[in-house]
Amino acid sequence: MLRHDFQPGRLIAGFFLTLTGIIYAGDAGGLWETPWFAVIPLVTGGLCLAAVAGTVTHAIRHRRRRLASRETREAPMQS
Repeated sequence: MLRHDFQPGRLIAGFFLTLTGIIYAGDAGGLWETPWFAVIPLVTGGLCLAAVAGTVTHAIRHRRRRLASRETREAPMQS
């Protein structure tokens, strides 16, 4: 299996959209009543949290790569 970077933004978005699907499934199954507008804040909030998490993750990874490349350029040549 190929290794890939962990993406917390996608995890958060997936969680909130799955939760929305569960809420609508419970409504469709007759377990509870859900007004149509109740999930709008849930989806919007989840996508906003996912965007913040993705932006922070990108900034951290960009900074780490920049510092790593700076260290390799400044390291003395060993022979």
